[in-house]
Amino acid sequence: MLRLKNISTHTDEELLQLHRKSGHAEYFGELYNRYIPLIYGVCLKYLRDEDKAQDAVMQLFENLHLKIAGYEIDVFRTWLYSVVKNHCLQILRKENKEIIVDFNTEIMESDEVLHLLCEEENDQEKTVALRRCLEKLPEQQRVSIIHFFMKEMSYADIVDKTGFSLKAVKSYIQNGKRNLKLCIDKHSK
Repeated sequence: MLRLKNISTHTDEELLQLHRKSGHAEYFGELYNRYIPLIYGVCLKYLRDEDKAQDAVMQLFENLHLKIAGYEIDVFRTWLYSVVKNHCLQILRKENKEIIVDFNTEIMESDEVLHLLCEEENDQEKTVALRRCLEKLPEQQRVSIIHFFMKEMSYADIVDKTGFSLKAVKSYIQNGKRNLKLCIDKHSK
């Protein structure tokens, strides 16, 4: 087994780059271990079951270890939080359980438009309506919606990528969601 020197002294970004370049699992293992308390806490918040939360932590490690190289990640912690949250929501969706989480709408985006933006959406008519409606959005709203929901970027990542202010990003996402909902409702009638 390869023994890597001073692995714990590397930053998240360095470990991510080292893992990508070398493929050594130890780099990703060190990075993942740093966030196990955060990951477990998010899983417990959504799944509300200690055993399921522990299983989810292990599933995420196994899945991400193999796929991490394929993702473009600016801030690991932010990206990981989003991935963990979505993993838990998928588990709940598969179990057909009602998702009960205390969402603070000031800092988190969630409403009926969100399910249309998920890749698992099977309703072809709604998917076509969503694409048409996305095209009709003003560019700033469209870009912000795509980055936030489809590329799972954080507000901060969108600010960095687009140059929009944080307040503008939040506004574009909120207004974009409202406009998408109105447009999709209009197309489905």
